Amino acid sequence: MNKPAGVILAGGRSSRMGVTRKALIELNGQPLLTHVTGRLADHLDPLLLSCESETSDFDRFGLAIIPDLLPGYRGPLTGLYSALQYLDDEGHNDGLVLCPCDAPFIPGNLVQVLLDADQSEPGKVIAISCQGVLQPTFSLWQNHHLPAIREAVVERGVGGLKHLLTSLPHKVVEWAPTESPGEPPPFFNVNTPEELESAALWLDRMHT
Repeated sequence: MNKPAGVILAGGRSSRMGVTRKALIELNGQPLLTHVTGRLADHLDPLLLSCESETSDFDRFGLAIIPDLLPGYRGPLTGLYSALQYLDDEGHNDGLVLCPCDAPFIPGNLVQVLLDADQSEPGKVIAISCQGVLQPTFSLWQNHHLPAIREAVVERGVGGLKHLLTSLPHKVVEWAPTESPGEPPPFFNVNTPEELESAALWLDRMHT
């Protein structure tokens, strides 16, 4: 079985962090993006990086950059649309796993869980929920979702994932809670300096 493709969303605003490229912020000596790619690279092929426009900022990571097909920041749905259109043009039809660039604790079995859910209910969008909270940026999409995504982005100017996700046939997988209270939340996002400090503390505990 071929691996699905993956796209890491790195085109969002980082105003709460006070930087332009949140993906490049260092967490325990490595960029956030390195933490994410390290957890995904073995499970996804190709692994793409979604940005608003062409840039050399991420050259050292060796990822294919997928610029948004529409100008200006329009939200994560435009990144999904652009990546899925790229894969469709390339003839890749094994699915696309979506992840954000600021989630350093992505579970190692995330991709397999998404694929297993797709096997039981093929063709639907598969998304994760954790502790009852829908996490649409951790999700699996297929090429046949492209027309609905294109229509939402191009015709209606929709930027968010949740509205489109819930308007399509989909399956939500409730993630089992961690057994250890000392483990970080698996889908923790780093959005503020305080959350970056929390992530560093969790990493320190995990490595001691």
